[in-house]
Amino acid sequence: MKKIVLTVLVGLIFGGAGGFAVGIFVYPFLFPPPPAMEKVENRAEKTVVATGNFIHANPSDPVHYGQGSLELLKGNAGGNLVHLKPDFKVGPGPRFHIYLADKGKIMNSADFKAAKKIDLGRLRSFEGSQVYLVPKGTDITPVKSVVIWCKEFNVLISPATLKK
Repeated sequence: MKKIVLTVLVGLIFGGAGGFAVGIFVYPFLFPPPPAMEKVENRAEKTVVATGNFIHANPSDPVHYGQGSLELLKGNAGGNLVHLKPDFKVGPGPRFHIYLADKGKIMNSADFKAAKKIDLGRLRSFEGSQVYLVPKGTDITPVKSVVIWCKEFNVLISPATLKK
């Protein structure tokens, strides 16, 4: 009787953990959120400070990729923002965040971890146009990269080196 109870208990634990893991990895692929279609408000009042293109940093990793362009915009009233353009796309996953980093050419996790960074928040969609506000009072002069990072697994998803 003890063996049966122990077997059922171990099966429930491993089955639950396995189901949870499959859910984390498979759910975003089966049910991705719709593409974002955010627009930059008062576009005429903003100046493009830098542009960049997301890249697939590790081509041997087919899951963690990114593509598309972005703009770093400075507002006349001091409101800075990052605009991921409509061609933006990353492979889906859990807890992706967007960061500003003071290091250019981030190609791996060690490069990202060595940089000073500012978390702009969770990625709202895996594709499409999105706008992220830079916290007020943040000096954007030293920013050299915009990075998509998975906080769940500490993995570099896609970096974009900025061209001023």
